Order: sequence, then structure tokens, then C-alpha cells
Amino acid sequence: MRHAIRSPAIPSFALYGEAVSPQQEQLHIEKVEARSRLYQWEIVPHIHHGLYQVLWVHRGAAEVVLDGRQQQASGPAAIVIPPGVVHGFRFAPDTDGLVLTFSAHFLVEGEFQGVGEAFRHLFFGPDVLVFAPDAMEAQRLDGLLRELMAEFLLPASADSPVTGWLARAVVWRLAHAHPQNRLLESAKAHRHHALFTRFMLLVEEHFLAHWSIDQYASRLGLSTARLNRLTRSQSSRSALEIVHERLTREACRRLTYIAAPAASLASELGFSDPAYFSRFFKKRTGLSPHQWRNQQISPG
Repeated sequence: MRHAIRSPAIPSFALYGEAVSPQQEQLHIEKVEARSRLYQWEIVPHIHHGLYQVLWVHRGAAEVVLDGRQQQASGPAAIVIPPGVVHGFRFAPDTDGLVLTFSAHFLVEGEFQGVGEAFRHLFFGPDVLVFAPDAMEAQRLDGLLRELMAEFLLPASADSPVTGWLARAVVWRLAHAHPQNRLLESAKAHRHHALFTRFMLLVEEHFLAHWSIDQYASRLGLSTARLNRLTRSQSSRSALEIVHERLTREACRRLTYIAAPAASLASELGFSDPAYFSRFFKKRTGLSPHQWRNQQISPG
């Protein structure tokens, strides 16, 4: 691959070529050709903060860079990319495949406990998993990913739980197809990733109780400063920002789907003062709860 990773400023994207946004999608899937064809089938080395990727090569081939390591991947193959890993690709023209991108938030919310171990195992470090062309695992993964993309493209996919179920199924299948002996990352890196996952699970369990960051840190056996260093290294956000993001998403959902006064929803969300809830919500979204609700009713 022509591009050596020597620049002091590795590009950081949400999806390749797109600026990082606080409101970035929780899950996205697209064909390999949708983006790589625009760049002559070459994606130069870059990173994603807080986003996990699975690049599925069904047919074709790719030269892959993962944190400076170069290797070939011929389909069927899955390229697993945790957050913060510098990665780049040069695809053979007309490579047939899919790129699944999701945040930790997407998998943590809801039924994450059922795939938590699979998630940690799969994204322990960057890797390339190569399958035999006629392997049943490859056929199942290809079918799951294409079904996920079909569901993702439906107009009401944002309100459907099916995308979540299918994404978790992909993680589960890949984790169980993965070789057990993994020495690509240090034990320290593994512990950090496991701690971050535990933090995300604690947030999911206690964000409505408005736990302090000290409480989260104490439960994890960390100081508040160490917890913030951990979350910034794994997601480029402070622990408080992660908690506030989760609370804001829950507020948006309830304002959209529950026909109750904002003051009542504020109480359900753990705010004793509706005025404080309104200030919190407007700071996070730029809109008051009333404006947000009206916008969802009349988006035009």
C-alpha cells in the first residue's frame, strides 16, 4: 500500500470522509463500493474514535493496514477494527462486501448483556478473519449482513429493534468463528477495553438514578481521574459526557413517543426540577423539550 503511516495527524472520521459529530449515527451499514469507488478503491489510513467496524469482504480482495501491519485479505473475510486503530485499505476493483459501523452505545443499550462477552472477545484487538469460500460460517455471516443492510435501508429502520438484533447476531457469529488464541494486544489494553465495557453497562443500569462520576469510578475500583482517562482513550469523551449523552437520548425518545407533559417526563428521568431539565436538554440539543417534541411532530 502506497500510504505509509508517518503523518503526525492521522485523519479522524465518523464514516470515512465525514466529520465527527456528537449526533453521529449509532449504527450504519453500506456496501464497500459505495464509498471506496469514490476514492479509486483506496481508503487511506485513518481512525475512528468511539466507533467499531466490521468490514466484510464477500468476493474480491483488499490490502489491509491495521496499526502499521500490512496483510492481504481475500474474500470471504472479516476485518475487525476497534476504536482508535489506524486502518486503511486498497480494494481490488469491484470488490463485493459490506462495512458495518456502530458505537458502543448501540450495543450496550438494551440486551447487551447477552452478547457482552462475545463483543469483548471480538474487539479485543484488530484482526483479519479469513474463511474458506464454502464455509457455512461465511454463508451465515454474509446472509446476516445483507439482511441487516436491507433492514437498515427501510424508511422506519430507526424505530425498529430488528437492526439491533441483526447487529448483535453478526457480533455473536464473528466472535464464535474467531480463533481462541489472541496475542495481538497487550493484557493492559484488554483490561482497559473490558473496564470501558463495564462502565458502559453501569451507565445503562444507573443513568436514570443520576449517579455521580465518583460513584461509577468507585464501583469500578478507579479514581475519577483514571475513569476519565479511560473513557477519553476509548471514546474521546469524558465519563460525564457519556452519561449525559445517554440521558439525553432517553429524554429524546420519551419526548417523541410518550404523550406526557415534559414536567412529568423530567421526573421520570430523575430531574426533581423541570426547569433544570429544560436547561439541561436545551444545552445538549439546542432546543427546549417543547420545541423538540414539536419538531418531531412536524419535522418539515
